[in-house]
Amino acid sequence: MDDTDRERLYRAFCARDSRFDGKYFIGVRSTGIYCRPVCHARKPKLENCEFFASAAEAEKAGYRPCLQCRPELAPGCAPVDACDFLAQQAARCLRETCGSGISLATLAESLGCSPRHLRRTFEEAYQVRPVEYLTTCRLLLAKSLLTDTRLPVTEIAFASGFRSLRRFNEAFRERYRLAPTALRKQLEEKGISQEEDSFVMALGYRPPFRYDLLLEFWKPRLLPGIETIQKGIYSRGIQLAAGTGKRVKGWFQVRDLPSRNRLELRLSASLLPVLPQVLSRVHRLFDLDCEPQSILQGFEGFRDTTGRDFIPGIRIPGCPELFEMGVRAILGQQISTEAASRLAGRLADRYGAEIEGAPEGIRRAFPLAEDFLWEEAVGEQQLGPLGIIRQRSRAIVRLAAFLAERQDTHWLAGPPEQVAEELQEIPGIGPWTAHYTVMRALGWSDAFPVTDLAIRKVLAPRTEKERRVLAEAWRPWRSYATLCLWQGKQEGVEKNAVHHKSR
Repeated sequence: MDDTDRERLYRAFCARDSRFDGKYFIGVRSTGIYCRPVCHARKPKLENCEFFASAAEAEKAGYRPCLQCRPELAPGCAPVDACDFLAQQAARCLRETCGSGISLATLAESLGCSPRHLRRTFEEAYQVRPVEYLTTCRLLLAKSLLTDTRLPVTEIAFASGFRSLRRFNEAFRERYRLAPTALRKQLEEKGISQEEDSFVMALGYRPPFRYDLLLEFWKPRLLPGIETIQKGIYSRGIQLAAGTGKRVKGWFQVRDLPSRNRLELRLSASLLPVLPQVLSRVHRLFDLDCEPQSILQGFEGFRDTTGRDFIPGIRIPGCPELFEMGVRAILGQQISTEAASRLAGRLADRYGAEIEGAPEGIRRAFPLAEDFLWEEAVGEQQLGPLGIIRQRSRAIVRLAAFLAERQDTHWLAGPPEQVAEELQEIPGIGPWTAHYTVMRALGWSDAFPVTDLAIRKVLAPRTEKERRVLAEAWRPWRSYATLCLWQGKQEGVEKNAVHHKSR
């Protein structure tokens, strides 16, 4: 790194520029601590600073995380070019599976490259080996749990992916030169309380953050008994496959803390065994890794060509599971948002897993793909009485079989556009359904359902070809353009008369 780059990053550090949060970290030689660019501690001199591409690189250099700005709360980065995508998708998989583990060979296969190429690309992006990055993920997750909750240290160690308490203590002392129980003592000073059946964590984001638009989008699509929005708090039930045929179910609640650029996440204690997977899904649900300032720069002149304002801070409203989103998109073909939500609610009420001790309004979690591994004729018989027509019943069964075959291959870690293309191979799923599903379930930033009815109306009288040409200028952020085009319309997003032809 040359002096010009150092000075640029240092200026951003002194200005506490949120655009750089999570993109780099600062190590302070005089204290041995590394910080986020938004840290409010007294700023060191430039000559005492080192700059790192990742928290793992800072820890490899011997720095320990700042207790004030808390590097574990930093949002991630959105991929733009191919190398960024490969490294960042690998990093996302490592974060999500840090509680269970994944081999580099398996990860490389799912991303369509060799282990050697993945290791080389990863080290170029993060300046550390994947195994070192994985250790940092586990330690930062443990640090967050130690700081924010009263969970027993042993439970924290296993939830963070360590196979023994001894190994956890050794790694914590080696990296942070501090015993885990030393952080725990600070809880008494802060007066942190915790209910017996739940615990609270914090997740950071880059402002601006239009939390209000996320809630506005979700409200007409809420599934009764599975998700609620009350007084600005989003709640839902969830279940995840935990391997070896086991399932873990529970609930979580999210509320915005705009003055601190954080979300407060409350989770049921039952979700602790799959905590990394849940955190990954919440990140996608609220699009926390979005870089709003970078996106905004790509939409100059948006109003001149569309008649709509681009909305700074708009986020992709996610969905925890690809199967759930796929089912909801299939059911929403050619009918209103409200009708599609009623159908999905009936299906979830019949086949969803019951959840006990959840907040008011939450009774169950959406079923998994494995619950619908039927013959197509059986699926029609099972789903027909719920009001689901034959064509869509069979599409749901086909989607379930398709995803069940890939549940152990980390197939979803691949490029989102490839996932969308493969989904379209399923009879009954066309381009609109695939793009909408992948955009919301995987946080695909570049989806553009060109045949969407609402988009056709806003961009009229342009032809489909002209709409495609216009949208090229919005790459790689076409999903955010789509959301802005949808904003303020009267018709439901799922009401599309020509988004696909059944096959």
